[in-house]
Amino acid sequence: MRLKGKKVIVTGAGQGIGRSIALKVAQEGADVVIAEWNFETGSETKKEVEALGRKALFMKVDVANQKQVQNMVAEVLKAWGRIDILVNNAGFDRGATLLKVKEGDWDAVLGVHLKGTMNCIQAVAPHMIENQYGKIVNISSIYGKSGGVAAISYSAAKAGIIGLTKSVARELGGHQINVNVVLPGLILTPTIAKMAKKYQNMIVERTPLERIGQPEEVANVVAFLASDEASFVTGATIEVSGGSSM
Repeated sequence: MRLKGKKVIVTGAGQGIGRSIALKVAQEGADVVIAEWNFETGSETKKEVEALGRKALFMKVDVANQKQVQNMVAEVLKAWGRIDILVNNAGFDRGATLLKVKEGDWDAVLGVHLKGTMNCIQAVAPHMIENQYGKIVNISSIYGKSGGVAAISYSAAKAGIIGLTKSVARELGGHQINVNVVLPGLILTPTIAKMAKKYQNMIVERTPLERIGQPEEVANVVAFLASDEASFVTGATIEVSGGSSM
């Protein structure tokens, strides 16, 4: 129960890695805000968190919309009085090679991943500064480090999250706010489950642990970074990739 009594916001918590993070922090004793665009999946995660005996709020929000994010944070503070932990996980991709990337797709992907992460940090930072306490964990990707073919927008957004994390960690460190970033590799999310086996196998062959990761394995690292066990960890980039990016 490393997070007993903590109040946590997890964006994109309706499925995949975000859902696993929400359930893991609940298992560790936290109450969870499921910040999710999809009403059906977000509501389901809310029920699962409550089934673990924790409080849960479902907030339908587009993280790329600054006003919606600000309203969400205000509602959480009104309901629960504080926010201890923010996990920025929301994201999606519209894959395309360099010469085929459409402006609208580029803007949409960077809007959710990078602008969305910035919007959420800006919204919670004043509260965390006032409390002189906070944990922010951002979810990037090994593609943010290595790049990826036909993943121009996604890779650029994920690289931006790494830079954003380090800058925010420097600015907020004096307020005892820890800011770190996790870089998953190939993880068995619903999206990856639909990927053709030959492409999955190509990545697995380059992975020293020779398998696909599970969402829970990312959630375990996030829970550590969100806990006081990681009190002297900030600005860190932690890969959860089975060694695939070595």
